[in-house]
Amino acid sequence: MLLKDNIESADGLATTAGSLALKDNVTGRDAPIVKRLTDAGAVIVGKTNLSEWANFRSSRSISGWSGMAGLVRNPYSLDRSACGSSAGSAVAIAAGLATLSLGTETDGSIICPAAINGVVGLKPTVGLVSRTFIVPISPQQDTPGPMTRYVADAAAMLTVIAGSDPADPMTAEADAHRPTMCPPSTPGRCRRAPGGPAGEPGPLGPDRPGLRDGARRPEEGRRRAGRGEGSRRRGHEQDLRRRGEALRVEFKAALNGYLSALPPVVKSRTLENLIAFDLDEPREMPLFRPGDLRGRDQGAADHRRRLPRQARDRDQAGARGLDKLLADNNLAALIGPSTGPASIVDPVNSPRGTGSYSTLPAVSGYPHLTVPMGFVTGLPVGLSFLGPAWSEARLLSLGYAFEQATTRARTRLSCPTSTRGRKSPGPSTRRTETVAPTPCRPRLRPNLRRKLQYRFEDVDRWPGSGTNRPSAPVGRRRPSVI
Repeated sequence: MLLKDNIESADGLATTAGSLALKDNVTGRDAPIVKRLTDAGAVIVGKTNLSEWANFRSSRSISGWSGMAGLVRNPYSLDRSACGSSAGSAVAIAAGLATLSLGTETDGSIICPAAINGVVGLKPTVGLVSRTFIVPISPQQDTPGPMTRYVADAAAMLTVIAGSDPADPMTAEADAHRPTMCPPSTPGRCRRAPGGPAGEPGPLGPDRPGLRDGARRPEEGRRRAGRGEGSRRRGHEQDLRRRGEALRVEFKAALNGYLSALPPVVKSRTLENLIAFDLDEPREMPLFRPGDLRGRDQGAADHRRRLPRQARDRDQAGARGLDKLLADNNLAALIGPSTGPASIVDPVNSPRGTGSYSTLPAVSGYPHLTVPMGFVTGLPVGLSFLGPAWSEARLLSLGYAFEQATTRARTRLSCPTSTRGRKSPGPSTRRTETVAPTPCRPRLRPNLRRKLQYRFEDVDRWPGSGTNRPSAPVGRRRPSVI
């Protein structure tokens, strides 16, 4: 299995969070969740690239890009985003490089890359899994979670990593809620969750329009459920947007605490040190303005003043939000598309988002599961399952039932079909149809390659190449998968 490069491990590998400032951060200690996995027999084979500082460096950051290792490519189309911040963890599973991987999420960092790369991703309830020795953003929202090829693998992995950790007070109740419904030896028990049936999704194939239409219905129901709230609903949305300000305050306090305990060889000990390092390091700045990381530098004195607002936001998204929605409508879970298909990587005009289900469970701290739903023009999309706190067993059961009832497209990756109407080979075939692509290593489209070379011909190391690799324009290098 693989670890996201913000999770510590005692194997001699540095934990960098994608930043060159932490390239020497070899702590010699296992995060508790890593220790649980290795004790259970997992073999850690490496770490995966991520969006630098877990995509919290800038509001205009490029998902999957880091100064340490460059850009993570979407294996279904190399010119499209792999999303982030757990980009490498998702791509490694999609490309068949590992069976299991660990990601982390503050808001969408497991769900988005899992959905866009066609794998399973689970963000557990905050407090079910330890965050000790993981580079932090927000103690109120951060959580690691499994990213796998199948739901049963995610369930088995969760039973290992879940549990209380004395060093993480948020996990005090974890042992009481630790799911045991799907041990590795009996994956079939994922078929039904404790407390009720898993449901019976219809037998729709993953690339059929009916599946996409059906996935839209829960989204429409969610919008209808919110109608009639009027100004109160709009006020709730504004409060959730203001959560970003609170995250910046948490980021500074939590990161400073983490950096202060690192080995002496790491010279950046505060957020201010990191800002100074980035301004002096050209490889960290080709895609960012000088003030980007400074925008994350908020006064630590504001932290205590904002605690009441954080508690109110959490209650509003959880008890008065998702819990109330489910109870009022007699629902076991909320289901809908996780996000849209992958967008083009565009460092000049920042990629446009396609909407996401991630913020409500992120702010509330509730679990969120995404399962591959199908394809839109050859690009994967995922289906999200949201539930109340500690409902991982039910969500995994629903996800497993959906996975089993649909035709799973789990073939190895191949080049996207560029010509939609070319003729199939063979003398007996007269009609024109799309030919199934043959396995290959996709390359950037020539026009995009020329465009990127033109835009970044004056950048020494776009999209980032680490400390020892030769510099070259993006179109002339073989991109790294993870």
